[in-house]
Amino acid sequence: MLVLSRKKNESIMIGDHIEIKIIAVEGDTVRIGIEAPRSVLVHRKEVYELIKEENQLATQRKMDWAAVKQWIAVEKPQPDEE
Repeated sequence: MLVLSRKKNESIMIGDHIEIKIIAVEGDTVRIGIEAPRSVLVHRKEVYELIKEENQLATQRKMDWAAVKQWIAVEKPQPDEE
């Protein structure tokens, strides 16, 4: 783990496109600003962990194929009567 000291209005760069800036320090709380391309997802860790858990649960759920068949109306073409 890289540990850096930064003061208010100082930044850290991650690669060429992600900047993390110290906005304020108030007691035990540090406010940071993150500038990153829209293609980079940025979440608080607790939110990231919840998303990851939900994704794992979604892949483990068994599909109720009877319910799927009810949702999808499958029409078989009728042979033309001549």
